[in-house]
Amino acid sequence: MKVPRVEIRIEECKGCHLCIAACPKKVLESSGCLNNQGYIYAKYKGDGCIGCGICFYSCPEPGAIKVFKKEN
Repeated sequence: MKVPRVEIRIEECKGCHLCIAACPKKVLESSGCLNNQGYIYAKYKGDGCIGCGICFYSCPEPGAIKVFKKEN
């Protein structure tokens, strides 16, 4: 059984960090690193995601965030 998780495509992230502010479990954070476009991208801390999708819906950049729900 896989737990919920978030994947952020760092080259698509524009560094607005709206997903970080929106996450109810605070499992996203600023990477402190620049992507190839010069933006400080968001990253998943690695655990604690509940698969709610709020980060996905708050992100203005299509395709930057994927949310994977719990699989049985």
